[in-house]
Amino acid sequence: MHKKEFPQVFYYDQDFVDVYDRSWAWMNDFWRDAKPSAGINNPFYAYKEERYLSLYESCMASFFLVYFNKKYPVHLMLDNFYSFQEDSGAIRDRYDLESGKPIIHEKNSEGLAPPLLAWTEFNLYHKVGVKKRVREVISSLIAYHGWIEKTFKDENGLYAPPLKATLTENSPREGTKYPLDFNAQMAINALYMSALADILNDKELGFRFKRQYFSLKIRINTLMWDPVEKFYYDLDENNERIKVKTVAAFWPLLAEIPNEDRAEKLVEHLQNPKVFGTENPFPTLAADEDMFDENGRGFRGSVIPFYTYMVIKGLEKYQKYGFAREASIRHLYFVLDAFHPDESGKGTLWYAYKPFKEGPAQWMENSNWNRPLDLACVGLSTIALMIENIVGLYMSLPRKTVDWFVPTLELMGIEELPLKRNLITIVSNKTKRGWEIRLESEKLYYFSIHLLDKGKKKTLPIPSGKCSMLIDKL
Repeated sequence: MHKKEFPQVFYYDQDFVDVYDRSWAWMNDFWRDAKPSAGINNPFYAYKEERYLSLYESCMASFFLVYFNKKYPVHLMLDNFYSFQEDSGAIRDRYDLESGKPIIHEKNSEGLAPPLLAWTEFNLYHKVGVKKRVREVISSLIAYHGWIEKTFKDENGLYAPPLKATLTENSPREGTKYPLDFNAQMAINALYMSALADILNDKELGFRFKRQYFSLKIRINTLMWDPVEKFYYDLDENNERIKVKTVAAFWPLLAEIPNEDRAEKLVEHLQNPKVFGTENPFPTLAADEDMFDENGRGFRGSVIPFYTYMVIKGLEKYQKYGFAREASIRHLYFVLDAFHPDESGKGTLWYAYKPFKEGPAQWMENSNWNRPLDLACVGLSTIALMIENIVGLYMSLPRKTVDWFVPTLELMGIEELPLKRNLITIVSNKTKRGWEIRLESEKLYYFSIHLLDKGKKKTLPIPSGKCSMLIDKL
């Protein structure tokens, strides 16, 4: 086999593997060299000829770039933003690539981005495993969280950022003062800040952020949950719920805000084909809303890979691994259906897709909105979902663990997955002896296989070298 640096995936549908490989190949065109003249001292991700560095896009891209961190060092990319941090703790969403100055929109006067940094750093820690990194960035993260709290937190304990800062374009959220997604993201930020503090064994800091998290969780559950419709909504200036069902309602799953009963109700909305369970899951606006558009029309029905990824990560928090995988496969088939190679053999990927029909989402009034080959977003589908939900592998370097969630036995697996300085291979295949898992590793690690259809789990220490196991004998 031709040796490649990035992990090789195996799957019975070769089209899935091909688009995964192509995505890594395309990344070369989006990874740019440092620009010291603009104060950007490390390489970074940027879309084609864009003239700005985006915090939001960098956080999105980090969730798949961590699997090829050797070539695309996520920590250096993120350090660019910490170097721009102001004394107030502020980190703006966009910085000009020529001057290094913040790019501010009139409807977002502070240049605020969705607060995803703590989640991003927590994921980086578990995929790359450098505790020193957490120590280095924790003060910047504390200052950033504090700036948002000081600037946008209202007297009722909720956050009131400009709607422009949610980056949900034309979503029908008129009258919103307290956006559900932003408040849930701040809960996620506090939740992962407490987890990062725990990694550093800083009990005082961990308690401080746990207290913030639970305070916000109570407010979201009390004010934003509708007990009749079993759904979370934005609030207006009078704390009244704005009854429009958007994909923002599922950020609370990722924040672990709903209890089991409420989570089940949200999952029912996700499975209902008349609401969010469209053929290509999950649209940005519920299919039964008056403003829903089958062609997508921006945030009025488009399926955007980042939001699909977010929903699927939320489902995992409530052990919905089977449904998460099914939704991932359905979604990736739509990505593949729109991936039509031209005569030169070059196809393309898109930022947004239609919910019921194949092809990229369309917004007639804003034809440039749906960008081709927007890898920061669609790479979450073709790479991250491919590894984590379709093949089903989850790794934690600090714990030296790999969990494999297997709903059905198929040819699938991964080769040369980097576990720090340890490359591991896990591939299942059918042999004369039955279904067999082939494993190869340079060092000891702990492997857990979860057979979802049988409800069984087995954890085994995997020694260095090559070995195999028969699933029937587990």
